Order: sequence, then C-alpha cells, then structure tokens
Amino acid sequence: METILIATIIGIILLIIITWFILTYNHFQEYIIKINEAEAKIDGILRKRFDLLNKSINIIKAHIETEEEILEEIVKLRSRKLVNFELDRKLYEGINEFNLYKEKYPELNKIDNFIKIDVSLNASEIEITAARNYYNDIITEYNKLVKVFPSNIIAKLYKYSYRNFYDEKNMHDQKNNNFKL
Repeated sequence: METILIATIIGIILLIIITWFILTYNHFQEYIIKINEAEAKIDGILRKRFDLLNKSINIIKAHIETEEEILEEIVKLRSRKLVNFELDRKLYEGINEFNLYKEKYPELNKIDNFIKIDVSLNASEIEITAARNYYNDIITEYNKLVKVFPSNIIAKLYKYSYRNFYDEKNMHDQKNNNFKL
C-alpha cells in the first residue's frame, strides 16, 4: 500500500513537471512566432518606405533643376544588403532629405504624385512606430522568459538567448551613453 502511494506521488510529480515543461516550451514558441510576425511586418513597412523614396527620385529630378544627386543614399541602398535596423536608419536619412527637397522646392508640393508619396511616408511613420513598439513589447516578454527561473531552464535546453530591442539596444551592455528601454 505504501509503495503504491509513493509511486502515485512520484507519478503526479512527474506529470506536473512534464506539463510545466510542455506549457513553457509552447509559451516560448508563441513568442518566437510573434517575433517573426513582427519582424515581417517591419520588413514590409521598410520595403514600402524604400519604394516610396525610390519613386520620389524621378519626380524630384523631373521637376527641379539641380546637378546634385537626388536621394543619393537611397540609390546606394539598392545594391546593399542591410539588416532592418540599419535600413531603418538609412531610410530616415532619406526621408529627411525628401523633406528638405519639399521645403526647398515648394513647386514639388503641387505635384499629385509627390503629394501622394509624402502622405504615404507620413502614414508609414505611424505604422513603423506601432510595429517597433509591438516588437519591443514582445521582446521584453520573451527576454523575461529567457532570464527568469524556471523558464530559463527551457531556454538553456533549447538555446533560446536574449534578444536586442528593435533599436539594437541591449540592457546588459557596458555602454552608459545609450538610452535603454
């Protein structure tokens, strides 16, 4: 009778451990799926912004007289492979240059296609901000799972590691001069 009780207790303990293991593993998988979806959303928005800036080059060239290269950095991006963090920064530089042309040459603000690109770039700013925030929220929760006991056991078993925020900030680096979320 005593051995049956001990076997039952051991069985219940094993069942609890296996259930916890499965639930924690699935929790990690849910976050990995969300992270991948968020990255795909950000990638799509960045591609859209890149395409808009590319379209604006011909419109600007056609309507202003200048010897300078229009959105030179955007043209250079066509042949480069960048991670989203770097691409995002380069696109911001391009958008800033686009806005300089908009201010410097008011006649551009009378061209329908230029206006449409400007409106789309502004709308994409709202989209990218929301996507970045969503990504960083997911990363925060994922990193908690990686670091906190007992879920860190599963993280070590499956080699899930800490991930940086969208802006590549790392809460554990030694740089004191960068803002950490």
